[in-house]
Amino acid sequence: MSNESEQMGFFERYLSLWVALCIVGGILLGKFLGSSISVLSELNLATVNIPVAILVWLMIFPMMVQIDFSSIKDVGRNPRGLALTLVVNWLIKPFSMAFFAWIFFDKIYGAYLTPELASEYIAGAILLGAAPCTAMVFVWSYLTKGDPEYTLVQVAINDLVLLVAFIPIVKFLLGVTSVVIPVDTLVSSVVIFVVIPLAAGFIVNKALIKTHGKDWFEQSFLPKLKPVSIIALLSTLILLFAFQGEKIIENPIHIVLIAIPLIIQTYFIFFAAWIVGKKMTLPHCILSPGSMIGASNFFELAVAVAIALFGLNSGAALVTVVGVLIEVPIMLSLVHLSNKWRY
Repeated sequence: MSNESEQMGFFERYLSLWVALCIVGGILLGKFLGSSISVLSELNLATVNIPVAILVWLMIFPMMVQIDFSSIKDVGRNPRGLALTLVVNWLIKPFSMAFFAWIFFDKIYGAYLTPELASEYIAGAILLGAAPCTAMVFVWSYLTKGDPEYTLVQVAINDLVLLVAFIPIVKFLLGVTSVVIPVDTLVSSVVIFVVIPLAAGFIVNKALIKTHGKDWFEQSFLPKLKPVSIIALLSTLILLFAFQGEKIIENPIHIVLIAIPLIIQTYFIFFAAWIVGKKMTLPHCILSPGSMIGASNFFELAVAVAIALFGLNSGAALVTVVGVLIEVPIMLSLVHLSNKWRY
């Protein structure tokens, strides 16, 4: 994967390493600081942890500020590609994730997990499955020579659907799995972690382009903003694993147990989208990012909602964080496959 790595920035190129180091650092912090670190977990406003919310906003904003919703007018250029993305993201992915989570956590792992912990793990997986990628897909699209303008269309439409589909899908799937959650908590989480940064990104995008021009915005502003998202992601991982550290040290095998269905789901969605898209004769520059969107997750939102619904130390939060851990190396492997299969 040397070609892909050469095209990535320093942080992105070694992101898997940074993620691993932050996880180890967070676990060690949690072990040695003990109750001292728990003070941060108590800084809540309603159901939202303030330190985590700030870091999540910093993760999401650099992506949101790039989205040009005026690109939606170009959707007619290849509606079949958008149709594939929407079907995979919203009619297949959430339900296949719930299925794999139920099979593994409730059935296969039934002898190793308590019913309560299995339910939390299933809930965390559902949150990941109902939040298709809207940030890192720009990186994956770039690395596979995807059409940048059409990727923007896919992301913009996906974000609009996310605003109306995420809550009912999560509510339905969690209800099916007998996990009871308040709708107002889901709504507030989407407003805080999607609507507000999306609106802020839209306003800042328009203001800066109007004031300084599009070239300055893309060539000067965005490159300086880009590291903020990754640094915030790594800081969030340190914080989350500091809270989860004792649980992980006591049950390290659970990380492996959680990772298995998440990995299967990722490859399943990618290959499903790729095979169908190939039969639809979609061009590679549209098929590749479309498959990547479904395979990867909007883990910033999933982590935030899991914390708001179940708490920082919950099994649901742990599943979403494990999703971050496995995503980068798996997606790089899919980038390699996509480039190998370019036609």
